[in-house]
Amino acid sequence: MKILVCISHVPDTASKISFTDNNTKFNAAGVQFIIGPYDEYALSRAIELRGDAGSVTVLNVGEADTEPTIRKALAIGADDAIRVNAFPKDSYFVASQIAAIAKSEKYDLILMGRESIDYNSGLVHGMVGEMLGIPSISPVMKLDITGNKATMAREIEGGKEIVEIALPLVAGCQEPIAEWKIPNMKGIMSARTKPLKVVEPTAVEETTSLNSYELPAPKGACKMIDASTPEKLFEALKNEAKVL
Repeated sequence: MKILVCISHVPDTASKISFTDNNTKFNAAGVQFIIGPYDEYALSRAIELRGDAGSVTVLNVGEADTEPTIRKALAIGADDAIRVNAFPKDSYFVASQIAAIAKSEKYDLILMGRESIDYNSGLVHGMVGEMLGIPSISPVMKLDITGNKATMAREIEGGKEIVEIALPLVAGCQEPIAEWKIPNMKGIMSARTKPLKVVEPTAVEETTSLNSYELPAPKGACKMIDASTPEKLFEALKNEAKVL
């Protein structure tokens, strides 16, 4: 089975976020970047599904600074990697680059996280499926392959849905689809020599523009009310918070 896993290069959630150039540019200085956690679930499941005769290729749309993240994916167990040499401007641009690679390589299965943890748009898998004319399912909690058929458990409101679809397809993954895999020393050493192909991006019409970034408003002061005076809590909720 030939599997493509699309990974994002995102800030660790513990990183302090700031902006430059009058709040129009993300400040990457001092920020620790990681593989998108949902993408890492997808990668882990791809490695489990690969089998003896299969292959797992990781794909990232990003500039040269994303290569350490790609190498980590190779250390986890991917066979080779492709980097589209471009800044990931928006979901449509990223989906267009993934679709262009997928059309030329003919993958049986395309996996990625249900969303990235920086923009959280959750749009790329659906766009890729539409561009390729194949089914796209998300969020996928369980994925098994039998012959040319995929059986998936998909999270829906109030429960889950079991879906069976013929390959090829695109799946947006989330936990508990697989256990995270930690690179061992052998994987880290072998990742240094695994193929990483850099390709130039496909021309795509710009559909969005960035005006500015804003940080969330700081947390307000916390008002403590003694447990012996619950009437004061009621008054505060009604007159100050105005939620009653």
